[in-house]
Amino acid sequence: MLIAMTASRLVLIAAIAASAPVWSPAIAQTRPAPAPAPAAAASHQGSVVVTVDHAKVVRLPERAQTVIVGNPAIADVSVQRNGVMVVTGKSFGVTNLIALDGSGTLLAESSVRVQAASDSMLTVQRGLERESYSCTPVCQPAAQLGDVKRFFDEVGGQNKARNTAATGDRR
Repeated sequence: MLIAMTASRLVLIAAIAASAPVWSPAIAQTRPAPAPAPAAAASHQGSVVVTVDHAKVVRLPERAQTVIVGNPAIADVSVQRNGVMVVTGKSFGVTNLIALDGSGTLLAESSVRVQAASDSMLTVQRGLERESYSCTPVCQPAAQLGDVKRFFDEVGGQNKARNTAATGDRR
């Protein structure tokens, strides 16, 4: 499987490089696989690592009544029953979570780091323009934050049209 994935990446790189103008060389790089995330538990010095567009379940401290997200543009939370909270990565960056009890006493504070999905992702850089592809094992366009607007909009539009056709939603 590793050989097939590498071969498909090389074919994609060669095809993109062949179509690139002479003055704008295509440079492709793969992102290294992320280090395993530590067990995510809300604690005073704890850290939660989550990938953009993914969710992670985190246990809240006992008696937690209020959860505050420092920057909701980076991460969002949904408090569930039995002291469980779901943290969803919305954009790259670092923010914090604060858990308070009913009287406003600080129970826990954690940092939240939202990172890019890097396993099986191929990045093609043409000058200042970047495009991302998911190679699992065949490479397909996968718009990521930071991609050139033209590519991002085109891939996003195709995804929206496919989802609309699949669900019958005509909004």
